[in-house]
Formats: sequence, C-alpha cells, structure tokens
Amino acid sequence: MTVSVLVVDDSGFFRKRLTEILTASGQIRVVGAAANGREGVELAESLRPDVITMDYEMPIMDGISAVREIMSKHPVPVLMFSSLTYEGARITLDALEAGAVDFLPKNFEEIARDGSQLQKILIDRVLDVARSRPASRAQRSLKQSSPRSPQHSSPQHSSPHSSASAQPDAPRQSPQQAATAHRQTGPRSVVSGRTEASPAASGPQVAPSGRGSRKSPARRYAVVGIGTSTGGPVALQRVLAALPASFPSPIVLVQHMPASFTPAFAERLNKLCKIEVRQAEDGDILRPGLALLAPGGKQMMVENRGGQPRVRILPGDERLNYRPCVDVTFGSLARSFPGKTLGVILTGMGSDGREGCRMMKQSGSPIWSQDEKTSVIYGMPMAVAKAGLSDEVLSLDDVGPRLVEGVC
Repeated sequence: MTVSVLVVDDSGFFRKRLTEILTASGQIRVVGAAANGREGVELAESLRPDVITMDYEMPIMDGISAVREIMSKHPVPVLMFSSLTYEGARITLDALEAGAVDFLPKNFEEIARDGSQLQKILIDRVLDVARSRPASRAQRSLKQSSPRSPQHSSPQHSSPHSSASAQPDAPRQSPQQAATAHRQTGPRSVVSGRTEASPAASGPQVAPSGRGSRKSPARRYAVVGIGTSTGGPVALQRVLAALPASFPSPIVLVQHMPASFTPAFAERLNKLCKIEVRQAEDGDILRPGLALLAPGGKQMMVENRGGQPRVRILPGDERLNYRPCVDVTFGSLARSFPGKTLGVILTGMGSDGREGCRMMKQSGSPIWSQDEKTSVIYGMPMAVAKAGLSDEVLSLDDVGPRLVEGVC
C-alpha cells in the first residue's frame, strides 16, 4: 500500500529534497507541496493525504496554527520538522500538544551521517507515522492543571549537546544485556526500533482494556518507572498532572527524546504538575513527590546503596538504538529494588521496555501498560502486553488516577 504525503515548508529546496527522498522509496507518493501553513490547511482538505510533514516557522500561517486547524477539521498524522535548539524544543512541544504525532530535526546532517542512512530514517519515520492515530483523537481531551507558584519551579538547565531523535539501527544482541551492562563499559544491546509483535512469553495474556485486567493491590513502591516514546510528551503530561504534590513514591521517566529537548520538556512538565519534575543529573537522590526525567542522548540507571536510592547518568552507548533506553533504566530498577517497583509503559514505537519489564516482573514487581485505543502508536505497550507481562492494561486517562489509587 502506497502512503500519500503532503509536504508543507516555505523552503523550496527543502520541499524538493524531501520529495526526492520519499518518492525514491517506492512506498510513498508525495501528492502535494505547500509553501505556508494556510496552503497546507487547504491542500490537506482537498488532497486528504495519509501523512503531512510540517515546518514550524512559515509566512502567512505558522506550523503550529496549521496543525491545530487541520486537527480540528480532518485529523491527519503530522510529522514536524524542527531545529534542535532550546527554543526549537519549546515550539516542537507546542506542536505535539496541538496534535502532531512526532518530529525530526530539519537539518538533515543532524539526522544521519550519509545519504542511505538519511533515506532509511526519513522513510521509516513517515511509514510509522502513517500507522499512528492523530493526536487529536487520542489526546484532544487534555486537561492541564494550573501552573504552580514560581518558588516551586525547577531551575533552568542549559541545553546539552544536540542529538537526533531518530537513531540508526544497531546490531541485535542479547536483549538481557541492555539492562545489566553498567558493570561493564556501558549498555550493550537494544531491541529493534521498529514496531513488532513479540510472541507470547510465560505469563497470562491480558485483556485489551483496563476493565479486564488484574488490578494490582494498593502498595507503597520504592520507585515508579514510566517509559514512553512516540506520543509520550502529551501522555506524560496527562499522567503526571493527575498526581498530588504529596505523591509518596519517587518517579523516574524515560522518554525517547534528543538531548536538546529534555531540559525544556522537564521545565514544561514542572510548570504543569503539582509534583516536582526536572531533568536528572548524576547523583540525584530519589525522593517522594519528585519525578526525574532521563536526559536525552544518555542513559539513566538507579542504584540503591546504603538504602539511599540515587540515579547514575552514563554516556549514551552508540550501539543502542535508544538514548535514553527504557530497558536500561527498568533493568536497573529490577536489580536495585526487586519486587518493590512499579513499571508503566505508555504509547511509543518499537518494543523498548519489554525486556526491562520482564526483569522487573521476574523480581516480583507489577507492570502496567497503556491500551491500544488511547495509544498514539501501540508499539511499546503492545510488546509488553503480548509478552504476558502486563498486570493491568489501562486507558491513558486512567493511568494517573490509578497511580493515585494504587500508590497513595
């Protein structure tokens, strides 16, 4: 099946180059091109493409305004192109909240080292986005909590070195190694970045909705780990905004995101949530009511030495598809707090988190996963559920309240 694409960008060179790359795949047909957001909205109405690629800074109508109007009329999966700067991160997060599904750096040199790699990344991302649910359907009911008072805001962080959100495919290695490599030179493996339905492993299959899942009893967890990817920024916002400032467990967050984006994302969450949210730094001590976001381009692990849990931030291993990687963080939770953690997997592409959840489950910790209906892309939670690892399968709107009910 051929995927139809509308390209919206004010740069004639970029429109031409993107059209050439996508058309060369044989799986994608560029059905139109627009030089500004207004033209993009009109062509989206008349052409009804499967995917729209969208620039954010354009004359007449900017990309965010165009996304909002498209989503209000005929929702279409939108892939944003953005700059990997702090300001670019803030704009991209606004675009994701407006309904865009995912994003890529606009500077092609920041995406790939050579032409063949670039072509594969762009084509794969468009094809994956084509299979997603437009954010307006899964996320349009977003209810933001009021920003907290300034004295509770987290300090600003300087932007780390930029890295592309899409990482090149790495060789497959033993999946168990991804979460155990901190005793060596670094994590050593990763699961595929592509969506895949893993065969059922040991453990019962889970019903497709929270109503049919086994309900975990209320308990106090040493740490709550949440992992997500595509669709995750808005999903995390909705989940964390539902938690009270007195939430009794520490939280660690792993969102697939470039290094230059995570500081802005942490600050955004901190302003919208009652709990404190900030980007993790090496040596940070975990405490109740604090959520630490793994920095982009690196790996975050949790250690428990002397009864005082703290995070370790390690360089991103080039052999891993994901930096940060959910498997790595969840594996460290399984080792440091066997049977005393809660793992939550939200919307995302691929199957990162499945092996980390397996290790947590084997240690006696429960696992929750998001359902298919409310996932922008049902990849990561599907991999966990199909492996028989999910104790509860929840809609996105139920995750936050269920955390309050099951932990507080």
